[in-house]
Amino acid sequence: MKVSNFFFNTLREAPSDAALKSHIYLLRGGFIKQSSTGIYSIMPIGLRVLRKIEDIIRTEMNEVGGLEMDLPLVQTAELWSESGRYQIIGEELLRFKDRTGHPMVLAMTHEEAVTDLVRSVLSSYKQLPFMLYQFKIKYRDEARARGGLIRVREFIMKDAYSFHSTQEDLDQYYQRVYDAYVRIFRRVGIEPVVVQSDTGIMGGKVAHEFMLDTPNGEDYLILCNHCGLQANREIATFARKPYQGKDLPLEKVATPSKQSIEEVSTFLGIPAEATAKCVFFDVDGKLVTALVPGHLEISEVKLRNLLKAKLLVPADDALIRKSGMIPGYGSPIGCTQTRVIIDEALASAKDVVVGANEEGFHYAHCVPARDFTPGYEVADLAQADSGCGCPSCGKDLTSTRGIELGNIFKLGTKFSESMGAKFLDESSKQQPAIMGCYGIGVGRLMASVIEQSHDDWGPIWPKSIAPFQVLVVSLAKDEPVMQAADKLYKDLQDAGVDVLYDDRPERAGVKFKDADLWGIPCRISVGAKGLAEGKVEWKLRKQKDFELISLQEIVDKTLGWITE
Repeated sequence: MKVSNFFFNTLREAPSDAALKSHIYLLRGGFIKQSSTGIYSIMPIGLRVLRKIEDIIRTEMNEVGGLEMDLPLVQTAELWSESGRYQIIGEELLRFKDRTGHPMVLAMTHEEAVTDLVRSVLSSYKQLPFMLYQFKIKYRDEARARGGLIRVREFIMKDAYSFHSTQEDLDQYYQRVYDAYVRIFRRVGIEPVVVQSDTGIMGGKVAHEFMLDTPNGEDYLILCNHCGLQANREIATFARKPYQGKDLPLEKVATPSKQSIEEVSTFLGIPAEATAKCVFFDVDGKLVTALVPGHLEISEVKLRNLLKAKLLVPADDALIRKSGMIPGYGSPIGCTQTRVIIDEALASAKDVVVGANEEGFHYAHCVPARDFTPGYEVADLAQADSGCGCPSCGKDLTSTRGIELGNIFKLGTKFSESMGAKFLDESSKQQPAIMGCYGIGVGRLMASVIEQSHDDWGPIWPKSIAPFQVLVVSLAKDEPVMQAADKLYKDLQDAGVDVLYDDRPERAGVKFKDADLWGIPCRISVGAKGLAEGKVEWKLRKQKDFELISLQEIVDKTLGWITE
C-alpha cells in the first residue's frame, strides 16, 4: 500500500477533550474519528489493527473448538423478557419500537439470542459440548462514555458461549478458555492480571476479569504480593482488623458542624478506623442503612448482590428522618423502620465513634454489638484497600488500577432454564444446558495496547497487530532515490512483508512525524546520502537510533526480524 493512495488524516495537536494516551494517539494517528459521544468511525489504518486482533482471537477460539456464527444486533423485547433481563437492566439497554409498534432492543450482550438459537437445535446430550462465538457490534447506552475506545456506547466484541451437560465439563472447558485468553493477551503484547470479579447482569456464580495494570484504569484491583491473590476491589474479600479501643460506656460528644469522617476524626483526634461510616439507600421505597469502618468505602456491588436489588438509590433526607436518624449524624442506635446491615469488621469492634442521631453530636466509645438496636445484620460490605489483610495469607494487600480487557463467566443454567434450552440426558430425562460465557472488547483491547506501549510521539505497536509491519520512506524527490525506494517496496511485497510505502513529496520531518503517529514497528528510510554508499536507514520504532544496512541485505534482515 502506498501512502499517496491511502485514506488517512493525522493531527499535529492533541484534541482538547482527549486525556488518555490511547484516545489522543488513536485520533492523532487517524485510526478513529469521533461521530458522537461514545461512538466512533474506524478509519482504514485502525481497521487493519482491529482485524489483526480479531485474527489472533479467532485462532485461539478455534483452537479450543469454537465455531464462529453471527447473531442479530436488533432483537425482540420478548426474548429479553424470557430471561428476565428486560425488566432488570436499566437505561443502558436501548429500547425502541419498530414501525409496527413492536418492542425491540439493541443488544448489549447476546446471551438471549444464542440461547434462543441453541434451543432450536439442541435435543440430546450427544450434541454436547459445543462453543459458539462471534465478532459483533453491540450497543450499550453508556452514561459515562469516556477515554476514546476504553468506554464507548457502540463497540465490537468477541463473545463466545459454551454449552455442557455437566458442571464438571464446564469447569474443564472454562480452564481451557482461561488459558486461551492468557495466550491472546500475550500475543498482543500484554501480560494480563487475572482477577475474580462480580457476575453482574450476566448472572452465574464464578467470573474472572483479565486486566491491564495501568494508572489510567477505571477499575481498582486488589492484589497480594505474597500469595498471589487477585480480585476486583468491588468483590474482593479480606481479613478484617476490627478497631479495639477502650471498653467504656457510650458517651455523647459535641461535634458542631462536623459530618464527614475526615471532619469528625480530625476534630476528635482519632484515626478514621475508629469511626463508623453510615450510608443510606432507598431500595424499592424502603430504607437500608449500611455501615462500614470509617477508613473504608462501601462496596455497592456487595450490597446490591446481598439485597438482590436491581438498583441502589441514595435515600433522601425525609426517608432517613422517618427512621429516627439524622443525615450527617445518623447511626443505628434507637432507629426504627430500616434494615440495618453492618460490615463484619464492626461486629466485633470496640470504642468507635458513630452518629448520635442529633444535629451536632456523635457517640463516642460505641460497641456495636452492645449499643446498636437489635435486629441488625452482619455481612461483608466494605471494599478492600491497601493495608487490609489478605484472606489467604494474612499479609497486607495492595491496590492498583486496571482496564478490563476481557471476562469469562460460569453462567450455569440462568438462561437455559428460563428460556428452555434443554436436552435429554442418558436416562432420557430433560436437563437444562449448563452454560459458560467469554467476552473480549476488540476496540478496547486495541486502545489498551497503546496505553501500555507508547512514547511521547505516538503508539508503539507490536509486530503481531501493527497496521503494517514495515514502513518504507522515500526521503528525496530525485529519480534515483524514488527508483530505489520503489524497488525496495516491491521486493518486500514479493517477500510477503506487510509494508506501507510513504511515497509522498513531503519533507522528511512530516513523514517521520506521521510514521511515529502510526506506530509501525519498523521504518526503512531511503535517502540520497545513504544510497550513495548503497545503504538505507533501518530503525525500529521502539529504539532511538537507526543503523545503515546495505540494499543487498535489507530484505533478508527484515524477514529475519519479522520471524524472530
